[in-house]
Amino acid sequence: MASNGCPVDPLLRTITGRWTTHILWLLYTEGELRFGELMGLMPDISAKVLTDRLRMLERNGIVLRTQKQTIPPQVSYELTKQGQDLHVVVRALNTVAVEWQALGWEPDKGFPALEAAE
Repeated sequence: MASNGCPVDPLLRTITGRWTTHILWLLYTEGELRFGELMGLMPDISAKVLTDRLRMLERNGIVLRTQKQTIPPQVSYELTKQGQDLHVVVRALNTVAVEWQALGWEPDKGFPALEAAE
């Protein structure tokens, strides 16, 4: 538990880093993916950042890494049971994000001021 007593805080810090929710979303919607497939679905991410995020998710028990003993080795990633549990949360956040975007919300800007009715 977090020192402030909020059990949600460490979980959110783990899953909300840059690109992390995108990776979780792709593994849920697409299923098991190889590293190159993830790179293709996320063209703006660097290989280093993707590797770092996948290792962190694996270390936290959210993503399972499987390596097949082929030449070259084939590595794939999929959500663990706990990773699958997170989809409910990510899907709910997606619903809120879509609704807020429709209202004009932008990060660090908030919602546009509503014009006063004349």
